[in-house]
Amino acid sequence: MPKIKTNRTKPPPEGFEEIESILEDYTRKMRDAESESHEGKRKTESLWPIMRITHTRSRYIYDLYYKREAISKELYDWLCKEQYADANLIAKWKKSGYEKLCCARCIQSRDMNYAGSTCICRVPKASLKAGVVVECTHCGPSRLSPPPKCSVSSPLNLQDAEDVLRLIEA
Repeated sequence: MPKIKTNRTKPPPEGFEEIESILEDYTRKMRDAESESHEGKRKTESLWPIMRITHTRSRYIYDLYYKREAISKELYDWLCKEQYADANLIAKWKKSGYEKLCCARCIQSRDMNYAGSTCICRVPKASLKAGVVVECTHCGPSRLSPPPKCSVSSPLNLQDAEDVLRLIEA
């Protein structure tokens, strides 16, 4: 969740207005996911929609800065500082072999059942048995329905923001 804005909060850099509506939509979706009823779900299952939205929002900012170079370094740093993006996850995406990482918890061996092991969603698909449902306890059934990829071509187009929202709802 982005930090709460106060009088002492540094104003956003130039270019934030262009992507502000999309980030507000992500924030609205996050609030809906947080307030959604979690009765009958396991504790980890209730966090899956939140992890999915966080991943999608971070991927959107990552793509804007590293792939399309549509935002400035100053704006990117401000977005990470204000927690619009998960800076630790983006740092891993920049490394070889971690481009499709779903969440930072999946590579922490201390959270696993066996010492030194890795999350099931980090195992290559070819190594898994056919017909077996794979469900990561941290981020959900990522093998069956991977986190939506951001296909927004320009942060200026309002139609693109609607496409992003449809991806989040899916």
